[in-house]
Amino acid sequence: MGAEVVIEGLTKSFGRQTIWRDVTLTLPPGEVSVMLGPSGTGKSVFLKSMIGLLKPDGGKCLINGVDIVRCSEHKLYETRKLFGVLFQDGALFGSMNLYDNVAFPLREHTKKSESEIRRIVFEKLEMTGLAGAEKKLPGEISGGMRKRAGLARALVLDPEIILVDEPDSGLDPVRTTYISQLFLDVNAQSDATFLIVTHNINLARTVPDNLGMLFRKELVMFGPREVLLTSEEPVVKQFLNGRMDGPIGMSEEKDSATIAAERAMFEAGHHVGGVEEITGIPEQMQPAPGMPERMGAHRRKGRVMKILGTLPPEAQQGIIDSLSPEEQQRYGFHSDGRRPAGDHASSTANFDTAYQTAQGDLR
Repeated sequence: MGAEVVIEGLTKSFGRQTIWRDVTLTLPPGEVSVMLGPSGTGKSVFLKSMIGLLKPDGGKCLINGVDIVRCSEHKLYETRKLFGVLFQDGALFGSMNLYDNVAFPLREHTKKSESEIRRIVFEKLEMTGLAGAEKKLPGEISGGMRKRAGLARALVLDPEIILVDEPDSGLDPVRTTYISQLFLDVNAQSDATFLIVTHNINLARTVPDNLGMLFRKELVMFGPREVLLTSEEPVVKQFLNGRMDGPIGMSEEKDSATIAAERAMFEAGHHVGGVEEITGIPEQMQPAPGMPERMGAHRRKGRVMKILGTLPPEAQQGIIDSLSPEEQQRYGFHSDGRRPAGDHASSTANFDTAYQTAQGDLR
């Protein structure tokens, strides 16, 4: 199972420029999480801070109980071995073929024999759909293949946490869907904890278990995907719909007067910068046929049922609707799935019962 990541009050600045402040969230073990946000909100900085490439100004980042913000260099070095990172461009060595690129971490950080390295490299190349391409140089393959090679290299040390920075960068929508499917397949096989930073709305709506968003130097929200996808928060709705109308401007946030003027025009029927409203919660992508069940998704069901009563009504309903009829009945909901059975007190009891049932399923 992947490691849990607990972030408390994390703050980062460059000189006088605050990038983000007081970020608090938990990445549940084995689950896939996505972080959204406009350009320049520090999403990539957040990833680099998580692995100690950049040092936050304050707060905690706990990996298996180790605070990488304050730990020793030796502890930081050891903790980094729990991570695999896929950078935007794959970050491959241009003079090495794919085999040597993928083998590089094994040769640098382990004492494995070349025969064992060969076995692992070919296993990861096959896992990422690159079997037979091991002799090719990065310059001889497509951008999508380079990203898959970067993912193969990130997997060779069997990391507990996988960080992915803008996987859709430079890819068309079809290739983005292919690599999105690959992330879920890898998660199903490894049970690693994933955090993906992206601007891609389709990926964000269909892949993760959890969704978050950074804006105005703060974490707007982070939690089960259903919460953000049903949110009425103006910046969330603007970003998900790709509209000009909202707090996000061309290069910086808008002032209140500009927002009010745009809102008045919108209500008058002048839909500048997008008219289609993206609503609802799409079905989450699943591992490809033949892949094992995602244990992170299985655990998530029990975790989310435990907190269901604390979530907004629209998110609650989205979670209920995602359950099978058998699960709805087992968790104590009406057969139509529209509301918890009974009054408020019994509803709370149903949430607790549902959680205990889900926990029992995991044993």
